[in-house]
Amino acid sequence: MLEYCSLATRYFPNKQRTFWRINQNIQARELRVLDSEGKQLGLFSKEEATRLAQGLGLDLVEIAPKARPPVAKIIAFAKFKYQQEKKEREARRKEKKGSEQKEVWLTPFMGDNDYLTKLEKIKEFLSDGSKVRVVVKFKGPQMSHREFGYQLADRVSADTKDLSGIDQTPKFLGRQLIFMLRPTKGQKNEKNQV
Repeated sequence: MLEYCSLATRYFPNKQRTFWRINQNIQARELRVLDSEGKQLGLFSKEEATRLAQGLGLDLVEIAPKARPPVAKIIAFAKFKYQQEKKEREARRKEKKGSEQKEVWLTPFMGDNDYLTKLEKIKEFLSDGSKVRVVVKFKGPQMSHREFGYQLADRVSADTKDLSGIDQTPKFLGRQLIFMLRPTKGQKNEKNQV
Protein backbone atom coordinates (compact mmCIF):
# COMPACT_ATOMS: atom_id res chain seq x y z
CA MET A 1 0.00 0.00 0.00
CA LEU A 2 1.43 3.38 -1.01
CA GLU A 3 1.39 6.24 1.42
CA TYR A 4 0.96 9.86 0.43
CA CYS A 5 4.24 11.80 0.62
CA SER A 6 4.24 15.56 0.16
CA LEU A 7 6.94 17.26 -1.90
CA ALA A 8 8.36 18.96 1.19
CA THR A 9 8.79 15.59 2.93
CA ARG A 10 10.24 13.95 -0.15
CA TYR A 11 12.90 16.60 -0.80
CA PHE A 12 13.51 17.68 2.79
CA PRO A 13 13.00 14.55 4.92
CA ASN A 14 14.80 15.96 7.98
CA LYS A 15 13.03 19.31 7.91
CA GLN A 16 11.06 19.70 11.08
CA ARG A 17 7.55 20.97 10.49
CA THR A 18 5.71 23.30 12.81
CA PHE A 19 1.97 23.00 13.07
CA TRP A 20 -0.09 25.96 14.22
CA ARG A 21 -3.53 25.71 15.75
CA ILE A 22 -5.89 28.20 14.17
CA ASN A 23 -9.49 29.27 14.75
CA GLN A 24 -11.65 26.31 15.89
CA ASN A 25 -8.65 23.99 16.39
CA ILE A 26 -7.41 25.96 19.40
CA GLN A 27 -7.99 23.88 22.52
CA ALA A 28 -7.54 26.45 25.31
CA ARG A 29 -10.66 27.95 26.86
CA GLU A 30 -9.10 31.32 27.67
CA LEU A 31 -6.54 33.17 25.53
CA ARG A 32 -4.37 36.26 25.75
CA VAL A 33 -5.07 37.92 22.41
CA LEU A 34 -2.73 40.12 20.35
CA ASP A 35 -3.59 42.12 17.25
CA SER A 36 -1.63 41.85 13.97
CA GLU A 37 0.93 44.46 15.11
CA GLY A 38 1.57 42.58 18.37
CA LYS A 39 -0.36 44.91 20.70
CA GLN A 40 -2.14 43.13 23.54
CA LEU A 41 -5.93 43.28 23.39
CA GLY A 42 -6.54 41.39 26.65
CA LEU A 43 -7.92 38.08 27.93
CA PHE A 44 -10.77 36.55 25.93
CA SER A 45 -12.56 33.25 25.87
CA LYS A 46 -11.87 31.13 22.80
CA GLU A 47 -15.32 31.85 21.35
CA GLU A 48 -15.04 35.64 21.85
CA ALA A 49 -11.56 35.74 20.30
CA THR A 50 -12.68 33.65 17.33
CA ARG A 51 -15.70 35.92 16.74
CA LEU A 52 -13.47 39.00 16.97
CA ALA A 53 -11.03 37.55 14.38
CA GLN A 54 -13.85 36.52 12.02
CA GLY A 55 -15.40 39.98 12.35
CA LEU A 56 -12.13 41.46 11.08
CA GLY A 57 -11.87 38.86 8.29
CA LEU A 58 -8.70 37.36 9.79
CA ASP A 59 -7.63 34.16 11.54
CA LEU A 60 -6.93 33.48 15.20
CA VAL A 61 -3.49 31.79 15.43
CA GLU A 62 -2.17 30.25 18.65
CA ILE A 63 1.46 31.41 18.85
CA ALA A 64 2.44 30.40 22.41
CA PRO A 65 0.46 27.30 23.44
CA LYS A 66 2.56 26.59 26.56
CA ALA A 67 2.12 30.04 28.10
CA ARG A 68 -0.44 30.49 30.88
CA PRO A 69 -2.89 31.53 29.49
CA PRO A 70 -1.94 30.61 25.90
CA VAL A 71 -1.25 33.50 23.53
CA ALA A 72 -3.09 33.88 20.23
CA LYS A 73 -2.70 36.46 17.50
CA ILE A 74 -5.32 37.88 15.15
CA ILE A 75 -3.66 37.85 11.74
CA ALA A 76 -4.09 36.36 8.25
CA PHE A 77 -2.62 32.86 8.52
CA ALA A 78 -0.71 33.11 5.22
CA LYS A 79 0.92 36.35 6.37
CA PHE A 80 1.80 34.76 9.72
CA LYS A 81 3.45 31.75 8.03
CA TYR A 82 5.42 34.08 5.75
CA GLN A 83 6.69 36.08 8.75
CA GLN A 84 7.76 32.89 10.57
CA GLU A 85 9.62 31.57 7.52
CA LYS A 86 11.34 34.92 7.10
CA LYS A 87 12.52 34.82 10.74
CA GLU A 88 13.85 31.27 10.28
CA ARG A 89 15.74 32.22 7.10
CA GLU A 90 17.30 35.21 8.86
CA ALA A 91 18.32 33.05 11.84
CA ARG A 92 19.92 30.46 9.52
CA ARG A 93 21.76 33.18 7.61
CA LYS A 94 23.18 34.69 10.81
CA GLU A 95 24.14 31.27 12.13
CA LYS A 96 25.96 30.43 8.92
CA LYS A 97 27.85 33.73 8.77
CA GLY A 98 29.35 33.33 12.23
CA SER A 99 30.92 29.94 11.49
CA GLU A 100 32.28 30.47 8.00
CA GLN A 101 35.70 29.25 7.03
CA LYS A 102 37.40 30.47 3.87
CA GLU A 103 40.31 28.91 2.02
CA VAL A 104 43.12 30.57 0.07
CA TRP A 105 45.66 28.67 -2.01
CA LEU A 106 49.24 29.81 -2.47
CA THR A 107 52.31 28.35 -4.16
CA PRO A 108 55.81 28.51 -2.68
CA PHE A 109 57.37 30.34 -5.66
CA MET A 110 54.59 32.81 -6.52
CA GLY A 111 55.26 36.32 -7.77
CA ASP A 112 54.91 39.41 -5.57
CA ASN A 113 51.81 40.71 -7.33
CA ASP A 114 50.08 37.34 -6.98
CA TYR A 115 51.06 37.23 -3.31
CA LEU A 116 49.69 40.74 -2.68
CA THR A 117 46.39 39.85 -4.37
CA LYS A 118 46.00 36.74 -2.21
CA LEU A 119 47.04 38.70 0.90
CA GLU A 120 44.29 41.29 0.27
CA LYS A 121 41.76 38.46 -0.04
CA ILE A 122 42.96 36.97 3.27
CA LYS A 123 42.68 40.38 4.97
CA GLU A 124 39.16 40.84 3.56
CA PHE A 125 38.05 37.45 4.92
CA LEU A 126 39.58 38.17 8.33
CA SER A 127 37.93 41.59 8.55
CA ASP A 128 34.56 39.91 7.81
CA GLY A 129 35.12 37.70 10.85
CA SER A 130 35.80 34.44 8.98
CA LYS A 131 38.56 31.97 9.73
CA VAL A 132 41.00 31.52 6.85
CA ARG A 133 42.61 28.22 5.95
CA VAL A 134 45.81 28.93 4.01
CA VAL A 135 47.07 26.11 1.78
CA VAL A 136 50.51 26.24 0.19
CA LYS A 137 50.47 23.73 -2.70
CA PHE A 138 53.68 22.07 -3.86
CA LYS A 139 54.11 20.52 -7.30
CA GLY A 140 56.72 18.02 -8.50
CA PRO A 141 60.30 19.03 -7.68
CA GLN A 142 59.12 21.86 -5.38
CA MET A 143 58.73 19.23 -2.63
CA SER A 144 62.51 19.14 -2.20
CA HIS A 145 62.35 22.77 -0.97
CA ARG A 146 59.80 22.63 1.83
CA GLU A 147 61.52 25.47 3.68
CA PHE A 148 60.08 27.95 1.17
CA GLY A 149 56.59 26.92 2.24
CA TYR A 150 57.40 27.63 5.88
CA GLN A 151 58.92 31.00 4.91
CA LEU A 152 55.73 31.87 3.01
CA ALA A 153 53.62 30.88 6.03
CA ASP A 154 55.74 33.12 8.28
CA ARG A 155 55.40 35.97 5.78
CA VAL A 156 51.59 35.64 5.65
CA SER A 157 51.28 35.51 9.44
CA ALA A 158 53.58 38.55 9.80
CA ASP A 159 51.63 40.54 7.19
CA THR A 160 48.30 39.80 8.89
CA LYS A 161 49.40 39.93 12.55
CA ASP A 162 47.29 43.07 13.24
CA LEU A 163 44.12 41.26 12.01
CA SER A 164 44.69 37.66 13.05
CA GLY A 165 46.28 35.05 15.20
CA ILE A 166 47.41 31.56 14.26
CA ASP A 167 44.73 29.01 15.03
CA GLN A 168 46.63 26.02 13.62
CA THR A 169 50.39 25.97 13.10
CA PRO A 170 51.73 25.09 9.64
CA LYS A 171 52.00 21.36 8.96
CA PHE A 172 52.35 19.21 5.87
CA LEU A 173 49.54 16.97 4.67
CA GLY A 174 50.78 15.22 1.56
CA ARG A 175 51.95 17.88 -0.89
CA GLN A 176 50.25 20.74 0.95
CA LEU A 177 51.42 22.95 3.81
CA ILE A 178 48.28 23.94 5.71
CA PHE A 179 47.75 26.48 8.50
CA MET A 180 44.75 28.33 9.90
CA LEU A 181 44.31 32.03 10.74
CA ARG A 182 41.53 33.27 13.03
CA PRO A 183 40.39 36.88 13.32
CA THR A 184 41.31 38.69 16.52
CA LYS A 185 38.42 39.25 18.93
CA GLY A 186 38.63 43.04 18.85
CA GLN A 187 38.37 43.09 15.05
CA LYS A 188 35.27 44.84 13.71
CA ASN A 189 33.84 44.80 10.25
CA GLU A 190 34.65 48.11 8.53
CA LYS A 191 31.50 47.88 6.38
CA ASN A 192 29.31 48.02 9.50
CA GLN A 193 31.09 51.11 10.84
CA VAL A 194 30.24 53.31 7.84
